[in-house]
Amino acid sequence: MIEKNTVKEIVGEWLEDKDYFLVDVEISQDDRIVVEIDHADGVWIEDCVELSRYIEERLNRDEEDYELEVGSAGLGQPFKVRQQWVNHIGKDVEVLTLEGKKLQGVLKSVDGDDFTLTVEQKVRVEGKKRPEMQQVDYTFAMDGVKYCKYLFQV
Repeated sequence: MIEKNTVKEIVGEWLEDKDYFLVDVEISQDDRIVVEIDHADGVWIEDCVELSRYIEERLNRDEEDYELEVGSAGLGQPFKVRQQWVNHIGKDVEVLTLEGKKLQGVLKSVDGDDFTLTVEQKVRVEGKKRPEMQQVDYTFAMDGVKYCKYLFQV
């Protein structure tokens, strides 16, 4: 079976001096290798093809038969690595908290492994009868939510 670290090292070599970053590598029991990469401006198919060829040149099909798939992380998929949060600062995202509450708002900032989400919601203001719409910041640990993903508008 092909080792995940071997594939990560090969991808790491290809990523040197590029603005792409590795999101995930998955290898199934039957040696199906799935490599996900991302880029702040999106992923080009030509680069996926180039990375696929680069990996194939470094793995020996005579020793291991495998299936290889190289692609982007996916626009509506949950973020997996810190760089995805950083790339989406200022954009609309959806967060599912560990308690099961969905929040939609703007990804305001990233600090270490924490991120801040700005949500517009009704807030009770002292001295007023009716709640007012205000921007409220929530800070979460990246591993303290079920998911955070880009919310694209159609």
